[in-house]
Amino acid sequence: MFFSFFSNSAACAIKIGLLTQTDDDIYIGVSKAGAIIDVQDGSYLTNLEQMKPYRLKKHGNIIEIEINKKKYGINAKEIIIKSNESDAFVYTKKRWYRGFLIIKNDSKGLTVINELDMENYIKGVVPSEMPPGWNIEAHKAQAIAARSYAAANLGKRLKYGFDLYDTPLDQNYIGVSAETTRTNRAVDDTQGQVLVYGGKVIPAYYHASAGGSTLPAEQVWGKFLPYIKGVKSFDENVPCKGHRVGMSQTGANTMANMGYTAYQILGYFYNEVMLRKLY
Repeated sequence: MFFSFFSNSAACAIKIGLLTQTDDDIYIGVSKAGAIIDVQDGSYLTNLEQMKPYRLKKHGNIIEIEINKKKYGINAKEIIIKSNESDAFVYTKKRWYRGFLIIKNDSKGLTVINELDMENYIKGVVPSEMPPGWNIEAHKAQAIAARSYAAANLGKRLKYGFDLYDTPLDQNYIGVSAETTRTNRAVDDTQGQVLVYGGKVIPAYYHASAGGSTLPAEQVWGKFLPYIKGVKSFDENVPCKGHRVGMSQTGANTMANMGYTAYQILGYFYNEVMLRKLY
């Protein structure tokens, strides 16, 4: 595996779908004082008190919000929930998130999106995908793989107005509620780093365990991917869990405990890739 560093773009934002076209009640909030803003004209619709839950629900063509046990209608197709402070968090799905929330209202329900910068997104992915107590070199490998997957799949769920789901359909993402000092360090130490093949960022597929060996993509999905190869996965004592394509997370941790670095782990699981920086 050959690694190089190449800066080719500014830091990017990413939109993560937290809820999609739901008719259920949605609770939102901010850790520090904030507001609801109409996306169309940028007007402030109402202020939000810190650490106070607000209930939202679709009601016909409007978004109904309950404030101090009174219900009000928001006649907007898209609103933003944000704090006035840059170091604050937003709340929904019983979790805290960095960035801000976008709520879209269409005929099928409300869609809740978390928009934030890529690095903060990866900070919420790594401990959601890999146990925080594992070797930090495994965490670094996970950070680079997750960042690569995200960068390669921007716009994947565009029809819903976001990039990726917050579930294993794309990548597990629990937001700032999942973050740890250890996993955040792994993200910071690999800031902006992605895997590239043929000049393009790859969707660096990974899975929990391969049961002894990974598989080339054509054996699983019927599609040849030159940057994926079948190798011993260093997890033969663990039952197979996942599609077995790309990096075994359990294998990555085993290799890290054997003294391999994150870059050696990635070079082992992915074929002829280079390391570059997004920004």
